Amino acid sequence: MAESIQRPTVPTSGGAVQGQELANGVLRFLGIPYAAPPFGPNRMRPPQPAEPWDGIRDCSSFGPTVPKEDYPPAFAHLMPEVQIPGDDCLNVNIWTPDLENSHPVLVWIHGGSFTYGSNSIAEFDGAAFARDGVVLVSINYRLGAEGFLFLGDELANVGLQDQIAALAWVRDNIAAFGGDPDRVTVAGQSAGAMSVSTLLAMPAAQGLFTQAITQSGATAHTLNTDTAVSVGHFLAEALNVEPTRDAIAAVDIDKLVRAVADLVTEVQSGGDPAKWGALALSLLPFAPVIDGETLPRHPLDAIAAGSSSSVPVLTGTTRDEARLFFVAPQTIGFIDDDALVAGAAAYGADADAVQVYRRVRPDGTPGDVLAAIVTDWFYAIPALRVAETRIRAGAAPTWIYRFDYPDPADSAGFGAAHTADIPFVFDTLHVPSVRHRLGQHPSQAVADTAHRIWVDFVTSGDPGWPAYDLGQRHVGLIGETVADVPDPARDERLVWEGIR
Repeated sequence: MAESIQRPTVPTSGGAVQGQELANGVLRFLGIPYAAPPFGPNRMRPPQPAEPWDGIRDCSSFGPTVPKEDYPPAFAHLMPEVQIPGDDCLNVNIWTPDLENSHPVLVWIHGGSFTYGSNSIAEFDGAAFARDGVVLVSINYRLGAEGFLFLGDELANVGLQDQIAALAWVRDNIAAFGGDPDRVTVAGQSAGAMSVSTLLAMPAAQGLFTQAITQSGATAHTLNTDTAVSVGHFLAEALNVEPTRDAIAAVDIDKLVRAVADLVTEVQSGGDPAKWGALALSLLPFAPVIDGETLPRHPLDAIAAGSSSSVPVLTGTTRDEARLFFVAPQTIGFIDDDALVAGAAAYGADADAVQVYRRVRPDGTPGDVLAAIVTDWFYAIPALRVAETRIRAGAAPTWIYRFDYPDPADSAGFGAAHTADIPFVFDTLHVPSVRHRLGQHPSQAVADTAHRIWVDFVTSGDPGWPAYDLGQRHVGLIGETVADVPDPARDERLVWEGIR
């Protein structure tokens, strides 16, 4: 029970926490530790239980962020980072309608190439979810080498283990915040969505959530052990240390974070395929590793074998995902026909496939066409493969959406690019930075629709259109309204049969 309506106090497994009541009656608790500080003997190792505290912990401001760099300059103004120093960086934020009832829970895992991001970014404000009867929990987890270094030393996926520890904390504590531990939906975007897709396949995550949402990320970007070890060796070489966990953990943390950011930038800025192999296309040198223990097999294989088959899933993408990565660095206008054909070929799309994409976009530039091809290779087709695999495995229903707002002409060329959906889903269009990629007048009607879909799914398990199947292939196209369209972009989908 709250001790006062202005500063509610709640008991947790680590001690009492005190939050605050917002103007609309929503209660907010920020920066609650769910695990011990991941430094000293805990550095680059599985999360340990949070250290208990005496008295009442003030949770009225965001907690520390995990070690990380800002996004590269071309993206920094589009997705401004938050940097908060401190040791208790493995923390959760909670927005709740009240403390007395038992509301459905949505746990949010942020994206950022497994290298950037935090739970304190303004777009992830959970007040609108709490306003509409959902307890929103956002989490931090370790990034880059701190969370995803693998050197064949039997320690893997520490960042994913952080996520599992956060979900276990929610299971054990959320009832005191007005949440129902038996109605937990885990959701994420980009690397967060890839995390959720992987959690579906991880034995340690089973039973910690009842539904899942994956926005712009699926199972196609996990690393095998050889690739992950090579990344660790490249990092050690850049640091001029031995390729061991102890040697890398002994490096000053700021120096390590900078080296990780430089390595990711190298891969994502046209990395040499001779050096990086498949990573030159997937662009994620730090990512979940199929280590045989924490992640016993490829997530898609685990799903095919029935992993998380009882968990309903909402999955989808934005219409113009890859435009973010062509428009932000201002390269989209420099792509000519030759670059289009060569770029498409790198992703396995031949000249006939390029013509399929051209026919759908008769007025599109070569850059527009290549962005559409990359969108499907990286995001849309992997999401479809998860849905198809779940259907063949007899799993609970899977719904697919496509977020179709805004148009490129109304948003400085970005269109419905990667990350465009987030402020609509969270109903946070008031955050000033979103206008850099959404235009000056983003539609509140679209936010009303997208946010309501997410609330409906979390609350009732039904987003509002038929589940996906292998016949009609229903997809919910989201704009100012949601339209049920069977098999949109069928011709492009068929391009990837046997390729992706």
